[in-house]
Amino acid sequence: MANPGRVRGTHHLTFCVGGAQEDYDFHVRLLGLRSVKKTVLFDGEIPIYHLYYGNGMGDASTLLTAFPYRQAGWMGKRGTNQAKSIDLSIPADAIGFWSDRFAEFGVEHERAELFGTERLRFRHPCGIEFTLVGEPEPDSRAPYDGPVSAEHGIRGAHGTTTSVRDLEPMVAFLIDGMNATELGSEGAHHQFRIGDDEGHGRILEFVEEPDLPQGTWCFGEGTIHHHAFDVDSADNQQVVKDHLVGLGYTDISEAKDRGYFFSMYCRSPSGLLVELCYATERGLLTDESADELGTHMCIPPHWEHRRAEIGELEPIETEERVVG
Repeated sequence: MANPGRVRGTHHLTFCVGGAQEDYDFHVRLLGLRSVKKTVLFDGEIPIYHLYYGNGMGDASTLLTAFPYRQAGWMGKRGTNQAKSIDLSIPADAIGFWSDRFAEFGVEHERAELFGTERLRFRHPCGIEFTLVGEPEPDSRAPYDGPVSAEHGIRGAHGTTTSVRDLEPMVAFLIDGMNATELGSEGAHHQFRIGDDEGHGRILEFVEEPDLPQGTWCFGEGTIHHHAFDVDSADNQQVVKDHLVGLGYTDISEAKDRGYFFSMYCRSPSGLLVELCYATERGLLTDESADELGTHMCIPPHWEHRRAEIGELEPIETEERVVG
């Protein structure tokens, strides 16, 4: 029997936003997450921030990471065959708290119910859709106890929702390729679970929207870039890759060193960019201590000679004191 390897669940979710300040304010001051890393995008020829948010330690599955592209002027186009929504887990009894908080901050939102969970839908200032999913089951992840109390705080990723023209090609990729389980459908909405009991952020949802135009897959403000899955180790990462390649999904990159983790990328049949990653030995503590997370501008070695250019990126007024 073929060995599909092991996928725990979500490692992080990454998206392209507009301004750096409005992104920081959205995640830290509104959603109550901790700013756990400030660095720059490894790819490309122009400096772009890479901002990380999460729980107190930036644990896997709590990480949201953003590329602010407004200063560069690169715009994306939302559409089908593209990741549509960032879905985050909160306690089911915190829905009312968050609805009141959004009203206090003047954030437009709507309540919905899907797959047996109550939800709040709202948008990032750049237009990306976000959903808070009220989880009735206990969640062992420790939320950040900051602007939002731990009682009501975001636990981390629930998963993502992807817009598709045709779901069928993705079903084979998920079930045969990623060892996922199909949980059910409600109209145009379909839900799958991926990973194992040691992981979090295991829910992948899809909505059939065949009449929407094709969304962009490159970097650009207002779009979700990728969904990263935790594959635990280098050996297991290769097993997962070999299994997918053996099924004919050959468009998978070699491992790329991202400083805090090693990543492979694969464009899935739904358009969702899938990342297979595992943390380095020290992860986010590679260049900052636990107490210092998010308080330095951490420059990757291959960008060090361009520190002056990076210093010209949009300044960010932060709650924490940032040095370097």
